Amino acid sequence: MRVSGDDSRQRNAGLGLALLSAFTFGGSGVAAKPLIEAGLAPLEVTWLRVTGAALVLLPLAWRHRGLLTRRPALLVGFGLLAVAGVQACYFAALSRIPVGVALLIEYFAPALVLGWVRFVQRRPVSRAAALGVVLAVGGLTCVVEVWSGLSFNPLGVLLAFGAAFCQVGYFVLSDHGSDGRDPADPLGVIAYGLLIGAVALTVVGRPWGMDWTVLAGRADLAGARVPALALLAWIVLVATVLAYLTGVVSVRRLSPQVAGVVACLEAVIATVLAWVLLDEHLGVAQVVGGAVVLTGALIAQTSTPKAAAAEPVAASAPVEGEREFTAGG
Repeated sequence: MRVSGDDSRQRNAGLGLALLSAFTFGGSGVAAKPLIEAGLAPLEVTWLRVTGAALVLLPLAWRHRGLLTRRPALLVGFGLLAVAGVQACYFAALSRIPVGVALLIEYFAPALVLGWVRFVQRRPVSRAAALGVVLAVGGLTCVVEVWSGLSFNPLGVLLAFGAAFCQVGYFVLSDHGSDGRDPADPLGVIAYGLLIGAVALTVVGRPWGMDWTVLAGRADLAGARVPALALLAWIVLVATVLAYLTGVVSVRRLSPQVAGVVACLEAVIATVLAWVLLDEHLGVAQVVGGAVVLTGALIAQTSTPKAAAAEPVAASAPVEGEREFTAGG
């Protein structure tokens, strides 16, 4: 089957957007951690990030105000899971475990997507996809060093897994908005998702008790004293607004599966940046485990291309001699 020029251009554009999203999301942790170490609570940094981005995108929210009555469930789900849940759990994990470890665990999400498809939706999952899940689980045991009694902070690890569960919602809901005869504009979904996430985080985080003087000072980044507001501006404009816009649009142009593969690069980017800028050196076991996690995610996701509506979403193209794991066993 030949791919048309338009389809090829759309796919290439989607891959480019997915790569840009991975790079921008990957830079959030190294900018947020100095603010946390300077005196802000993880939830306060999360609130600043989401609220700042929501204010920037207010014009988009007004332009797409019709979504409030057309797709309220999608907007609420995206705001609570893909925005508030992912960011709150991830930043809270950052205060307890290294940036790279937090992201590697968060990108266990591809395996969770397949688990949802197989055990909740009871749809077929290929053997290659199952192999990817096994590799991801094995890699995570190395990342958290289970043989040494979980040398990383257990609560930090649990929070990172919470981010992984919410990350599933990000990919699923980003694609879900494109279905039906009246698809939701991705820009409107992002704008309202950020607004709803900001409201939820305001109720939970109570930012009125925050030490605002931290933002007027400087934070330590790679041995240099950097203005806290500069770090916040990067987090809001680049690692949130640009990251979400490019990420959601890339999912629409590709699929949750393919976009998830590219998004796994975020973990690699964040780990390298944390190594260079935050002096967070990982041991050999963590590096090997991280590589295995990403390999498992890659295998799992590339085995599940986006299917037509009548086909299982987690079934790969038939391969001679390969059986599929179906709901019946």
